[in-house]
Amino acid sequence: MPSPVPDDDEAPGLRKIIHVDMDAFFASVEQRDNPELRGKPVAVGGSSGRGVVAAASYEARKFGVRSAMPSVTAKRLCPDLIFCKGRFDAYREVSGQIREIFRSFTPHVEPLSLDEAYLDVTEDIRGIGSATRIAELIRQRIREETQLTASAGVSYNKFLAKLASDQNKPDGICVIRPGEGARFVAGLPVRRFHGVGPRGAEKMARLGIETGADLATKDIAWLRAHFGSFADYLFRAARGIDLRPVRANRIRKSLGGERTFGKDISSGPELRAALEDIVEIVWARIAESGTQGRTVTLKLKYTDFQLMSRARSLPRAIDGKAEFARVSRAILDELLPLPMPIRLMGLTLSNLEGEESEDRPPDTAQLSLL
Repeated sequence: MPSPVPDDDEAPGLRKIIHVDMDAFFASVEQRDNPELRGKPVAVGGSSGRGVVAAASYEARKFGVRSAMPSVTAKRLCPDLIFCKGRFDAYREVSGQIREIFRSFTPHVEPLSLDEAYLDVTEDIRGIGSATRIAELIRQRIREETQLTASAGVSYNKFLAKLASDQNKPDGICVIRPGEGARFVAGLPVRRFHGVGPRGAEKMARLGIETGADLATKDIAWLRAHFGSFADYLFRAARGIDLRPVRANRIRKSLGGERTFGKDISSGPELRAALEDIVEIVWARIAESGTQGRTVTLKLKYTDFQLMSRARSLPRAIDGKAEFARVSRAILDELLPLPMPIRLMGLTLSNLEGEESEDRPPDTAQLSLL
């Protein structure tokens, strides 16, 4: 296992990447601002029948409550769960404070959402002398200036840094030094790989792949035969390889989610209920990202695997979840009745105006979301 804090993380010729991830960010802000919530299981999101958990405190996670989970399921798992309505203006304000801290150490900051970012500190502009020490100083300042905790991963590429930041959560740090990446990845379950969702992990298990070590035994031809365009990412990930640079100010083009159903659906009430679920989950991500967009696209996959999509654009940004839902419903209603049942439904918001950036392996955004 990598050392929690190595004596020397210097490695000539390699980049020094830090991934910082706030701990249970939305829920932690609520607990910070309301002392009565501290130490209690808290979920940010709607508590109604159609509500979805946007974030859960660590006290709630002990009961199995997770983000993107229907609120009714979360309440069943944790009867004492306290729901808080999301205050995204407050979260964005804190996120701005945190980014100012990042930029005081490096101009190379690539935000992924309000609560996490990559930093390239290869150029030590403040002469601190160690990427690990920089990560520690960042975590210290976040605690002092926001009264919140953050976890950090330090390594020589983005993939490994992100894995490391999750290793010692909450309020921890993990460093993967040069020469340790492949060994570290080998011992991880593939479910820990960014972009491998539950269904992807199930497929891998059926193929005899449980860990990074199992994945590393497969050649690229075999992976392409079974995973298509996702194969190249998996091949590199199993070896701890990631050549992507940290890209500051990268603008994402769209944000969405989709759901594959356990059984095909076709009736109007079933389709509308499914759409409402997807609206809830996708809008939670849109609100979290701080972006705005003008175009809503509905995607359907029929039982014969044919794909169909319809889009509607507004002359201005979508004004909140209610309008996003109205536009989505209008697109679906224009298509009813469908010519055949569907196995998948998805929603995407595009023509985005925000400044958050995405970081996902190819073709996996919706799978990992739901």
